[in-house]
Amino acid sequence: MTYNYCKAIIKRGEYDVDDLKDKLDVFLLANRITQEQYKELTGLIDEAA
Repeated sequence: MTYNYCKAIIKRGEYDVDDLKDKLDVFLLANRITQEQYKELTGLIDEAA
């Protein structure tokens, strides 16, 4: 579920890049998202920037 929420936020473009990347780091460390999901989400952020 965390992955889907993050992906929706990124698609809407309603986020601070550094803040969201920090949150993704925490989600990864807490096993809320997988390494593959982390790579995909950070890739989407980098593409939008």
